[in-house]
This record gives sequence, C-alpha cells and structure tokens, in this order.
Amino acid sequence: MINGELLLKIARQAIASAFGLAPEVDKEALVAEYPELAKEQATFVTLTIGGQLRGCIGSIIPHRRLVDDLVANARAAAFEDPRFPKLTPEEFEKVDIEVSLLTVPQPLPYTDVDDLRRKIRPGVDGVILQLDGRQATFLPQVWEELSDFDLFFAHLCLKAGLPQNCLAYHPQIFTYQVQKFKECDDAGCGR
Repeated sequence: MINGELLLKIARQAIASAFGLAPEVDKEALVAEYPELAKEQATFVTLTIGGQLRGCIGSIIPHRRLVDDLVANARAAAFEDPRFPKLTPEEFEKVDIEVSLLTVPQPLPYTDVDDLRRKIRPGVDGVILQLDGRQATFLPQVWEELSDFDLFFAHLCLKAGLPQNCLAYHPQIFTYQVQKFKECDDAGCGR
C-alpha cells in the first residue's frame, strides 16, 4: 500500500531542496526503506495556492521509478510549467501539493461522439486525446471544474492545440484512473 503522506513529503522536500530549504531527497535510502517506491509508476504533481492552480506537470506512461518520477514532476510543476513563472520562495510557503498516481492508459474505442459520451465516466476517468500528432490530457480531477462533457472535451481539444470541436474528427481516446493524495482536506488548508 502506498503511503500518501510519504509521497506528499517527498514532493514538498524535492521543491524545498531546490530553494536550499531542505536537503536533497535521498532516493536510495527511501527505496531501501519503502521498496514500493522502486516500482515504475506515472505521477502528476499539482500545485495550488488558495485553491488556484499554480503548476501541474506529470507523466502519462510509467517509465521510471516512482520516487524518481515524483521528485522530477514536483520540481517541474514548481519551476517548468510553461503556463506560470517559476515558483518563488514566498509562494512555496503557501503552496498546497497534490500527488496523483496514474494507472496505465487504455484505449477507449468508440463509434461516434454519442458513443463516447456513454462510455466516459466523468469524475473517474482521466482522458488522453490524440489527433494529427497532437496530444493533451486532463486528470479526472478536471471534471470537478469542467463537469459538462462538451465543455470538458472542448477545453481538452484546445489544450492539444486543436479546434474545440475536434471530437468531430474522431481523435484517439485513452482513459486512466488516479489515486490522489492532497495536503489539504475538503475542510481547507492550514496554510
């Protein structure tokens, strides 16, 4: 069983160490103590401040050890998300972290948009959309903000750099699920 608190602590330390506020994450010591961190696993790290997105970077396909993916994606969410400037030390004091562990994406065959509408599970499925060499994904958590199927896919098409009606061109769809861990509960954050 994966320890969510441990994953959140590793992600926070990975960012803190980049500011010189903590030592580097000792990945080998962690793997020795928690062997599950050596398993190949895709992760996403989402940063928010006051409930507003501040960075989100991740892997879709497992390609390295969980601990390596987590450290790399935590730092990338803080410093390499092209939508935001690099996280500052002042922001780091206020940032809340969410770690998502992804299942391996599976192709979702569908005949038309209505069939896709029947097969997609809002709030459960993360979605990868691929068309004409372009690709984008939304984690299942995005359904919380874009709960309408048409709105969800219009935004996903735009994220991929495609027209918002790109479902008309029958893109490839893959779905995955996540196990997520948040520093804050639904009652709010203590920061």
